Amino acid sequence: MSKLFSPIKIGRHELEHRVVLAPLTRFRATLEAVPTELLVDYYAQRASPGGLLVTEGTFISRMAGGYRQAPGLYTQDQIEQWKKVTSAVHAKGAVIYVQLWHIGRTGSSSLNPNKEAPVAPSAIPIPGKKPNGKTFEVPRALETHEVKELVKEYRQAAINAMEAGFDGIEVHNANGYLLDQFLNSSTNKRTDVYGGSIPNRCKFSLEVLEAIVGAIGADRTAIRFSPAGGVQGMLDDTPVETWGYITSQIQEKYPELAYLHFIEARSDFYSDSRVNTVDTLAPYREIWKGPFITAGGFSTALEHAVTLAENTGNLIAFGRAFIANPDLPERLRNQFKLNPYNRKTFYTHDAVGYTDYPVYGEKNSHL
Repeated sequence: MSKLFSPIKIGRHELEHRVVLAPLTRFRATLEAVPTELLVDYYAQRASPGGLLVTEGTFISRMAGGYRQAPGLYTQDQIEQWKKVTSAVHAKGAVIYVQLWHIGRTGSSSLNPNKEAPVAPSAIPIPGKKPNGKTFEVPRALETHEVKELVKEYRQAAINAMEAGFDGIEVHNANGYLLDQFLNSSTNKRTDVYGGSIPNRCKFSLEVLEAIVGAIGADRTAIRFSPAGGVQGMLDDTPVETWGYITSQIQEKYPELAYLHFIEARSDFYSDSRVNTVDTLAPYREIWKGPFITAGGFSTALEHAVTLAENTGNLIAFGRAFIANPDLPERLRNQFKLNPYNRKTFYTHDAVGYTDYPVYGEKNSHL
């Protein structure tokens, strides 16, 4: 495990190891999207000296999404509560980035203040049906001027993140949310400057990066992608070309970006039996010369994670294993047995399955 536990610099910080807390939506904020003391405890528990934590997706504005009890970063109350999180993490010697989020067509008018329709690049709903058997809502296609306004919202959220004490931001450009919807050819049928060709479909994402880099610096900015990911109806005609292009643009324009974060293509990240042992990210790793985080299925493929880190020097992001093991870096370093995770508590709203997992050697009644 020499590479996984070797130092690496990301942005302005020297990390002591390459085990990363992946961004994980957990729904423990208030109904007003304000982080609670539970979040302070949760992130502090998972902080280790020289370790990198990436927060759950955090809304850039009230209209960026209505998921109940997901946090935001657009009011002063939210900023003040995030300060408690960042202070607690920094006290443990760790680095924390906040993931900036707009969910686009995955939203619901019923969760918006005035029942506004969710927005997307084009008026194309998610295919299939919801768990309750209903079809997904048809989103409203954004006007060109509205896209420009959203760029400003991302920029302001990044500025708010600095006020809240974060070390940097990660733009959520993956998993079928708004920016990812613009990249994929199946969801972007626009005829303006944000649609059609690969450069046009990548334009919104690159404008967001330009605005944020201009506001807080490239070395405090990062972005996450999920090429060829089928989550929430994503499909692109030429994924290697699409994400190869945007990676090349970032390498050319923003080589000092803190890191790029890529998710391995997996058909179903809700599955516990799907084990990732394939590397689909080599084309992008060849283009990007800076720090590279690989995510996707490593909680059930620890040996593959170690081997990939050894062969590539990548940082490895863990989700489910980090939920159940707040001391995951030390467990991996010492090859200690991992706590099992409980999927039933991933999206509940209290401490159970959130802040009550024990570190190695401690007992806990629910395990």
